[in-house]
Amino acid sequence: MPQRLRPVGPEFVESAPVRLVFTRDVAAAPEAVFHALAEDVPGWPGWFRAVASARPTEDGREVRLRGGIRFQETVLVAKAPEVYAYRVDMTNTPGARAWVEEWRLAPAGTGTRVRMTFALDGTAAFRAVCRIVRPGVGRSVRQAVAALDRRLG
Repeated sequence: MPQRLRPVGPEFVESAPVRLVFTRDVAAAPEAVFHALAEDVPGWPGWFRAVASARPTEDGREVRLRGGIRFQETVLVAKAPEVYAYRVDMTNTPGARAWVEEWRLAPAGTGTRVRMTFALDGTAAFRAVCRIVRPGVGRSVRQAVAALDRRLG
């Protein structure tokens, strides 16, 4: 059953009890990466295998992951080509209480350094599971960013 999460702002990325941070350099320019993240929301399933569907809404996005997890999100920051961040407002993820995801893009040589941060809070069990799944989530994010780079190349 979907549950409403605490409405936190972009500053939550720095203060969340659980932060999962993953970085990967890509050949694509920051502008191209930002466009794919912020402006081509329906294209996410084409490069992020965990995403079954994504569609823009009036204030954000609606995302479904493979396996049945669903999110209703509000875009918090869309500052091209540097940062794209959104807050999960509703999810069916048990134990979640607050959730922000931030994509930071910085020039790296002729390409882009992509840093993806999950800022999370929830029950003790939720926080423990987040820490346990960190390696798998990191692998998924890095594979997605590599697939996005191939798509943009």
